Amino acid sequence: METDWSVVIDYMPALLAGAKTTIYITVLGLVGGLLLGTIAGLMRAYGGSVLNAIAFAYIELIRGTPIVVQVMFLYFALPVLADIRIDPMSAAVLAIVVNAGAYIAEIVRGAFLSIGKGLSEAGLAIGLPHWKVLLYIVGPLAFRRLIPPLGNQFIVSLKDTSLFIVIGVGELTRTGQEIMASNFRAVEIWSAVAVIYLIMTGSLTLVLRTIERRMKIL
Repeated sequence: METDWSVVIDYMPALLAGAKTTIYITVLGLVGGLLLGTIAGLMRAYGGSVLNAIAFAYIELIRGTPIVVQVMFLYFALPVLADIRIDPMSAAVLAIVVNAGAYIAEIVRGAFLSIGKGLSEAGLAIGLPHWKVLLYIVGPLAFRRLIPPLGNQFIVSLKDTSLFIVIGVGELTRTGQEIMASNFRAVEIWSAVAVIYLIMTGSLTLVLRTIERRMKIL
């Protein structure tokens, strides 16, 4: 069968709609993942034995299981265990939140603990409460060191949305599969899907590199 790249133009609106869904899941998931990961990371770095143990158990559980298993658990097993039914889109977003949060937690922990204790001790010595020391002294310095590894995690999470094809979410990969099944133009359609992913990840990389340069990360 000869290639016919004109089919890509015909199906581009559908592919872009799938890409929009991919971005939607990624953005919502990473916003929640950042919040959850920051809390868990600070619990690991500064929490007592109980909080540390809770955060450690969460991180190891999530990092030790594939995200596709996690989303299938949320979508198929949760209704059986807790009688909680969620739609595929919500399951996908929640899976990104939970999965990305575990990895971000370790990034946050490492960034905060990499800041010398002398700065914290100086802040405490002048009478600042511990939370203000973290917010105004340690936090800004740690944030600079967070950006490169966070960028990697953002890209990984964006690509992980392709796995949600297993629960029927209409993201980019699912859209490509449905189009290919209708016209059997595997080369053209999957090439277009790959290019769209490259554009999304490349754009994200450029944004993160711009932020890194402006913040003069060492």
